[in-house]
Amino acid sequence: MSDTDPVKPVDEPAAAPARQMPRSFAALESIPFRWLVSSLGTFFLAMQGQLVVRSLLAYELTQSPFALAMVNLVIATPMSIGLLFSGAIIDRVERRGLTIISQSIVLVNELVVLVLLVAGVLEFWHLLATAFILGVNFPFLMPTRTAMIYSLVGREKLSNAMALQATALNIARIVGPAGMGLLIPLITMPGAYLVSILLYGFSIFAMIRLPKSYPDNKTAKGFFEDVTYSFKYVANNRAILLCLIFGLFPMLLALPIISFLVVFTESVWGVSETALGIMMGSVGVGGIIGSLLVARLGDTMKRARVMMFAALIFGVFLAGFSISPNYYVALPILLISNIFANMSQTLNQTLIQLLADNEVRGRMSSLMMLTVGLTPLGVLPVAYFAEFYGIANTMFVACIMLVIVVLAFFMLSPTLRRLDKDPRLTEIQEVQG
Repeated sequence: MSDTDPVKPVDEPAAAPARQMPRSFAALESIPFRWLVSSLGTFFLAMQGQLVVRSLLAYELTQSPFALAMVNLVIATPMSIGLLFSGAIIDRVERRGLTIISQSIVLVNELVVLVLLVAGVLEFWHLLATAFILGVNFPFLMPTRTAMIYSLVGREKLSNAMALQATALNIARIVGPAGMGLLIPLITMPGAYLVSILLYGFSIFAMIRLPKSYPDNKTAKGFFEDVTYSFKYVANNRAILLCLIFGLFPMLLALPIISFLVVFTESVWGVSETALGIMMGSVGVGGIIGSLLVARLGDTMKRARVMMFAALIFGVFLAGFSISPNYYVALPILLISNIFANMSQTLNQTLIQLLADNEVRGRMSSLMMLTVGLTPLGVLPVAYFAEFYGIANTMFVACIMLVIVVLAFFMLSPTLRRLDKDPRLTEIQEVQG
């Protein structure tokens, strides 16, 4: 298959598989999927590292903590709004080309920052402007890749592929900031910034190695009609709607605790900044372990039930974390809770991709990313109640609410309970059998 051949949505990988891999890495038998994961991993490794550099530059230029919030805001705002529309574009155009264009814009955008930094004329408004451009492009980067996975690995390896993608993201979340923190003293901030730009360049090269990927049944609808169709499709597909709603609750009720780890370490347990770094690292390590467990078992387990069970265990352990008497008790509890959090989230996203038709897979990917982007909304009520009742008590109540919600879904939603028997999912086991 040449690079110009379109990928058709079939139940087998789009290219001849490479040598047989262990079951935990079965999706990597598809050579195009290897390139996709390489592109994803290097892009997010660079992005996570540059977020650290951008924050340092913003603080050095302004000496204001509020500047850090401003940078995050100008990234998050266009990203959240864009995710409402990007899915309709992803399902109308060739996906590989769209990703390459968006990544190229990001690369040029960051190259401008590097030139201004080396020239000694970088100002804070430059950071805000380039951060805004990053936020505008992000909705076309992650959802587009996710929409391409199905055609590259086939239905029977989709769960494994989604888990390996989550593993790559979690590794980038740990290695990116840590690596940048080590590089800056060694090769200066411009040198570290250049390393990130080179990683962006490799990510583009890896995407070029992929075959073209077209959506099914190119639509004749107008653009805004296509956008509204996303929500009509979800409203008419009860299983997908319930999965999207279910996936939102951990984001709003429990995951905001990550933003308050510094409060726990300094105000609750009175430990050092090093302890905070270790705790943040344990969040990423737990995510890696959870995604690898799904990669190992995802094509054989009862996905819907394990998704609900993992969310329940996540809520229980995180409640235990919030009332832990000291740092050393809390650390392993946080690690375990994030293993189950990542398992639930990965399985949730896999179910949505399996249940969706290929013609709307880009829009479903964007809606999934939107639920992740809404996580900061959960921070606001937690911060408000923490002012009156303390962070530990507030998070404990939020986690108990999550447990109650998960139990309510299990007891009151026969659709989710019976989802593992849905023909769109069981045909995978039939293929494997």
